[in-house]
Amino acid sequence: MNYKLKCVHCGKIYDPKKVKYTCPVCGSRLGTLEVIYDEFPQVKKFDVGHKGIWAFADFLPVKADHFEVPLLVGNTPLYEKKDLARQLGLKNFYIKDDGRNPTASYKDRASAMAIAKAKELGFDTIYCASTGNAASSLSGLAAASGMKSVIFVPKSAPVAKITQLLVYGATVIAVDGSYDEAFDLSLEVGEKFGWYCRNSAVNPYLLEGKKTGAMEAAYQLRWNIPDVAMVSVGDGTVVSSIYKGFKDLKIAGLTNKIPIVIGVQAEGANALMRTFNSGIFDKPQDMNAFSMADSIAVGKPRDVLKACKYVKESGGKFVSVSDAEIGEAIVELARKTGVFAEPAGATAYAGLKKIKNELKNKSVLIFVTGNGLKDVKTVKSFVGHVHVVKPEFDAAREVLKDAGAI
Repeated sequence: MNYKLKCVHCGKIYDPKKVKYTCPVCGSRLGTLEVIYDEFPQVKKFDVGHKGIWAFADFLPVKADHFEVPLLVGNTPLYEKKDLARQLGLKNFYIKDDGRNPTASYKDRASAMAIAKAKELGFDTIYCASTGNAASSLSGLAAASGMKSVIFVPKSAPVAKITQLLVYGATVIAVDGSYDEAFDLSLEVGEKFGWYCRNSAVNPYLLEGKKTGAMEAAYQLRWNIPDVAMVSVGDGTVVSSIYKGFKDLKIAGLTNKIPIVIGVQAEGANALMRTFNSGIFDKPQDMNAFSMADSIAVGKPRDVLKACKYVKESGGKFVSVSDAEIGEAIVELARKTGVFAEPAGATAYAGLKKIKNELKNKSVLIFVTGNGLKDVKTVKSFVGHVHVVKPEFDAAREVLKDAGAI
């Protein structure tokens, strides 16, 4: 596939053989790059069931003989929930459950792409900074691909996610600081030792892997594009990828519209929303971030320019929700749809509930970006308790009666 890299800040075009990560003029924060293609092939059949994200290889910046992680990444289910659509006042409501990926998050799409590029360029070690999901994704897929992985996480990352890293054999550096501090340290160390970078926004190819989520959803909907697409937002790469996936399909002539893209952030980590609302995208509104939705607790978003630009082009916006609203969304989503999302995964649904009156009679697609089993400790405070009884029928009956089960 013939492609080039374009700086989202200054617009300069680069040959991917000469520039690997970010614009050398604008720097690593503002000089994030987007992949632009000479043209798209006229492909109409996609073997998503067997190939996952690689069914869309003709829309990706890879060679014909590219490396594919020997795990099925993508081909995650998309559910239509008609009863819930009626309750919310929507025309249609769809859920794309990416918690069903190999390491249980949307980040597997990006990691598979990063590993393919690392193999192409001859690297044997790949690194990233993460609040948890990108880390477990990279470590798991790297293990399956015979690569070494080095992971930098804030020491506050959930135990379940850190355990995943250790199980997969990654070298884990827990930083006594924030995600943003872990990110900066990883860049310094990774560059010093010459490893391949899988950091969000710094590596322009991650978004291309992530855009397959939108392409897959469009395919599963038989090219009937929803009016609105919603997803949780941390660094900004996922929300950017949703727009680009739909846009590339429209450019290729497979679809006739791009949905309005709405990014949802936690109130304690809504730096991207603040920047978007300011109208000055190249002056990020950084903050000290905190949220129980650790996967999106980002105070210094790295893909800020791209996210703001793409969301604006779609006619969309950003909204923010409280941790309490996120917790309620986890429980409601699970009980009404059977989809158990981690806090960040349920944030999109919390956002939908908050602005549902603005979306009346529209078809809405939300992306659940991570599985709830990744962080059960956080969820426990939003659910009921276990009933302990003696092994006797009468004891069980009394508890069932009190609980309203009989």
